[in-house]
Amino acid sequence: MIHKITLIGVALLLFACGSDKKANEQLNKIDSVTIKQVVGIANIEPLKRILTLTPEASGVIRKINVEINQQVKKGDILFVLDNETETAQLHQAESRLATQISVIEKNKAAVATAETNLSNSKTNLARSKNLFASNAITQKQLEDEQLNFETKTLQFESSKADLNQAQKRLTELKSDVEYYQTILNKKAIKAPLDGTILSVDTKLGVNVSTATALADFAPEGPVMAITEIDELFADEIKPDQKAFIRAQGDTVILATGKVILAAPYLRKKSLFSDKADNLEDRRVREVRVELDSTATLLIGSRVECIIELK
Repeated sequence: MIHKITLIGVALLLFACGSDKKANEQLNKIDSVTIKQVVGIANIEPLKRILTLTPEASGVIRKINVEINQQVKKGDILFVLDNETETAQLHQAESRLATQISVIEKNKAAVATAETNLSNSKTNLARSKNLFASNAITQKQLEDEQLNFETKTLQFESSKADLNQAQKRLTELKSDVEYYQTILNKKAIKAPLDGTILSVDTKLGVNVSTATALADFAPEGPVMAITEIDELFADEIKPDQKAFIRAQGDTVILATGKVILAAPYLRKKSLFSDKADNLEDRRVREVRVELDSTATLLIGSRVECIIELK
């Protein structure tokens, strides 16, 4: 019986040694394999990212000038908020500005008149001095002309001061107009770039704030695939590496491109984690691939992104 037990033990030991040997051989084979491609799940987005349009001011939606999938140009007015108060304030400021411009014109005319009167008084004073020197007029007449000249000088300086003050007031009123125009402009939500309206997330009569999303907007231009590469292969990703896109579980290539950005750090999964409480302790590197052609791809599509390492 003892001999049988010994034989069984020896057999198990030999089997275990053989298993370890095979496992080591398999690991060595894996280590010796050269990884040529890395695959990651990706989202398709514009190169300039999807923009969420929000108002710069609070108010009630009065006009919606766009629809889903509409092409727009930079500066096009997409939404208009109620703006009666702001429009009235702007008109009042413009009216005050126009009035002040008229005041300045009158002040300029007054300065011109005062300058002419001063010039005439100066001439008369010079003539009176010559006449007094030749005893043609009395001391009293000379003093009266001198006083007249000093009065005209003061009138000229006063008119210039009035004009200067009016011009300063004009600058203030121009600032008021610019301020109310800015406030009014915030009641119109404009396209920040050329692009496409992806969604309209509001309707007429809704009271919105600066935190309200009105629409999603895709800027015109190239698109990219944003993917996350597992930390095991993160160091292998370099800019300008070739890549291609295919539908999940398919082999047909939908688009090609190249890596334009590999994030400088690792982070927790974010793009494709379906559960907020995902506790998987794996980190990923965000990678962006600019695509050459996007005719068959929809923004927001989830695809496979294959990056060629060699």
